[in-house]
Amino acid sequence: MKKSLYDHLRDGIQQFVYRVLDPGIRFMIRLGVTPNMITTMGLLGNIAAAAILIYSALYVPATCYWWVGLAGWVIIGFSILDMVDGRMARVGNLSSTFGAFYDSVLDRYSELFTLSGIAFYFIETGHPVATVITFLSLIGSIMVSYVRARAEGLDVECKVGLMQRPERVVLTSVGAILCGLCADACRDSFDPMWFLLVPQIIIAVLANYTAFVRINHVRKQLKNK
Repeated sequence: MKKSLYDHLRDGIQQFVYRVLDPGIRFMIRLGVTPNMITTMGLLGNIAAAAILIYSALYVPATCYWWVGLAGWVIIGFSILDMVDGRMARVGNLSSTFGAFYDSVLDRYSELFTLSGIAFYFIETGHPVATVITFLSLIGSIMVSYVRARAEGLDVECKVGLMQRPERVVLTSVGAILCGLCADACRDSFDPMWFLLVPQIIIAVLANYTAFVRINHVRKQLKNK
């Protein structure tokens, strides 16, 4: 399948990040750190981010967005481990079938925790429409991955479309970070909650669109077999 300009750009960014991370990855391998340990740490970090959002919603004044920004930093920091575990498996020749399965399952758990944390935050701060949008974002995120997994189970490669996990993580975390950093500066102009909501709108639309694009792609591939 011919790669699009977007795919080439995405791959180029990924390779640059790998070159930056490789020295640290090799050091961790020498220390005996395994890819499954890194995967587990990534999940725990995303659970922590969800806990921060829940704490903020329940115990922090509604006009204080500092904790939302902190959750964003935690999400992006620990989600980088999603790149580290796979790269570590390849660099250290530590790949295994179970490791790939474990990574995929915990990635889904990570997204469920972080997006559920955001949805809870919207509920508790009185934003019902934003809550529904976040649930749609969560549904799209899960379905993008599920459709690919089912396709690969039918021996069909299915990586087409936008809003794969790295893009979703970046949008979610950057939105939360901006909500925390820019709240005071923009409070008189518009609700800082938009920083948290707009990424969810984008993900809700593009992730669900991507899921249907992938369904159509699989249909065409199976028809041609």
